[in-house]
Amino acid sequence: MQTTYYKKDKHLVFEIEEEIDECSVQNLKRRMDNEIQRYMPKEVIFDFSNVSFMDSAGIGLIIGRYKLIDMIGGELKVANVNLQIQKIFEMSGLLRLIPVECKKKEVQYD
Repeated sequence: MQTTYYKKDKHLVFEIEEEIDECSVQNLKRRMDNEIQRYMPKEVIFDFSNVSFMDSAGIGLIIGRYKLIDMIGGELKVANVNLQIQKIFEMSGLLRLIPVECKKKEVQYD
């Protein structure tokens, strides 16, 4: 996972580069929480460009980060989700909480 913080806009971008499953979730959670607490961003973007698989553990990861970011007054968005992950978001109801910023390869960060 690559992390980029844009100080001017207080945006934190997580470019996830692995499958999100029970094996990877604990490490991702720890790293994301550390960066969120370090920067206290106004907006956090999960970039799913390189994620080919996500299971229910990923849903828990996202909901947990959503709650943390909401507590500090920030907003969580996701970007560049593929069709399979989009369906998981729809079926789980995550789309009611978290907007999908844009489709594959259209996102631009300031």
